[in-house]
Amino acid sequence: MTEQQEASEDAVMTRIGQAVILLHAGDREEARNRLGEIWSEIGEDGDSLHRCTLAHYMADAQDDPAEELAWDLRALTAAAPAASAPGEGIPGVRTAGRAGQRAMRVFYPSLHLSLAADYVKLRRPEAARVHLARARAATGALSDDGYGNGVRAAIARLERSLAADPGERPRPFPEQSP
Repeated sequence: MTEQQEASEDAVMTRIGQAVILLHAGDREEARNRLGEIWSEIGEDGDSLHRCTLAHYMADAQDDPAEELAWDLRALTAAAPAASAPGEGIPGVRTAGRAGQRAMRVFYPSLHLSLAADYVKLRRPEAARVHLARARAATGALSDDGYGNGVRAAIARLERSLAADPGERPRPFPEQSP
């Protein structure tokens, strides 16, 4: 990869980071707008680490839980080819190098945790439990640091929340109500 390409890709991550700062500062609309512009530029065939990162944060910028789910699914889709071993990705799709592959594996617990949270918001507890189990299974890639500990703690919180709320029970027919 040439220095110009590396600088260009670093610029994309910098721009994503700037939009995320806006998101964390509470300016969801401007963050959405900037992330949307970057998404249009990098496209469906852009670098998978860029697409995964952008989609993961774009999900957080959504007001509609169904849109949040759609963006989190895009993030997971973008992560899949880059997290596979070299040569196992989707033909024709650019993927990050070994560092990108490692980054994607570390991203999986958070990606699945986000999907689980999306399904909770959409009142689909069984789908939430599936992704929560996948998040838990992927935690081996996490380091014992602030990020890893934070993701593991968030998984545990959502597990407790789902355990406390077993979901909606079948409702009796009106003639069976007391």
